[in-house]
Amino acid sequence: MFVFGSSYPVNKLALNTSLPPMLAGSLRMFILFICLLPFCKFKIPARSYLLPLLGFSFSMGFGVIFFLNLSLGKATFVAPIIIGAQLAIPFAILASSIFLGEKVNTKQWLLILISFFGIFLIGYDPNLKGEIYAIFLCSISAFFYGIANVLSRYIKEVDVRFTNMIMGFTGFITILSFSVFSEGNTINHLMNINTNTWLLLLHNGISVSVIAHTSMFYLYKFYSVNKVMPFYSLFPIFGLILTFLIFGEIPSLLSAIGGTIVIISVYQLQKIR
Repeated sequence: MFVFGSSYPVNKLALNTSLPPMLAGSLRMFILFICLLPFCKFKIPARSYLLPLLGFSFSMGFGVIFFLNLSLGKATFVAPIIIGAQLAIPFAILASSIFLGEKVNTKQWLLILISFFGIFLIGYDPNLKGEIYAIFLCSISAFFYGIANVLSRYIKEVDVRFTNMIMGFTGFITILSFSVFSEGNTINHLMNINTNTWLLLLHNGISVSVIAHTSMFYLYKFYSVNKVMPFYSLFPIFGLILTFLIFGEIPSLLSAIGGTIVIISVYQLQKIR
């Protein structure tokens, strides 16, 4: 969760070097793909796994990274994005109820609604009027993250290194395609990436996508979504501390109240079995 928390300020540092967000996302997925490729034996999985694998690869490799990078690219402040990403937890629980039949009781429904209310409070912060679009994009990213966690349960018997390699390749190709047609000047942007920016990209590609994500998805071989996903609520604590240390961001009172509501509600969600 510490590594997950570091992803947001580190990603923002990379984007602050004028690196286009879509290209940055595609490079992150390319690094993931290259790192896992030597450890995987390519074997077409059973037919029953193909559709869930494709859905997982698109949701995580494209949906999460694409919209998260767009969100950070639009955002002036990182803290609201870190808090907004917490919506992945209620989205995952809702999706697990729909697709996996995992029961969502009345208390969970209430806490899910409270978490969304906390995000709305942040959105109404007058100091963050220019951040509404960024928070909206972050919410879409969180939705895809919740879906990806549920779909990973359908492919829990497939080697986690193989599934994440396919996910990395899918994300790289799809996001790069959008980057080429939307951002343009791809070769020039690549040539202008300096050593410090590459180190930031390597951190997100290796530490976050390879180590943290692969480790988290590995847990789904043994535990249900509603047992694993709620621990995701720990990462904003580390992320907000690092954001303060790197950017000096101090949330306003309304944002602090909304963020506290979100974090407490998702924490309470993880205590329900």
